[in-house]
Amino acid sequence: MFYQSVVASVLFYAAVCWGGSIKHKDARRLNKLVKKAGSVVGLKLDSVEDVVERSTLRKVETILKNMDHPLHNTLMDQRANGGGRLLSLRCRTERFRRSFLPTAIRLYNSCVNSV
Repeated sequence: MFYQSVVASVLFYAAVCWGGSIKHKDARRLNKLVKKAGSVVGLKLDSVEDVVERSTLRKVETILKNMDHPLHNTLMDQRANGGGRLLSLRCRTERFRRSFLPTAIRLYNSCVNSV
């Protein structure tokens, strides 16, 4: 309970925001911390990448359902004809490509295809 309420909440607070932009070195260090916490708690805990993916998908689904969300119209404009997929955004810079919205669309499309 301590891990979930204190450690995990601090670690994953901004996971959706920096999920696509996190450096490999930092993700590895966070995963090492999570693994060490799991051994102390006595449970196998999810990796940072798994938590980021789940949080991002949950956020995209929330945005698609909430018509008052500022990004709702942007995502609805990206809907492909007849399918559940979202069209990718044009990204001119690597920084934008790794930001929330393009990363979330790619992740959403990969999950829609697998279902």
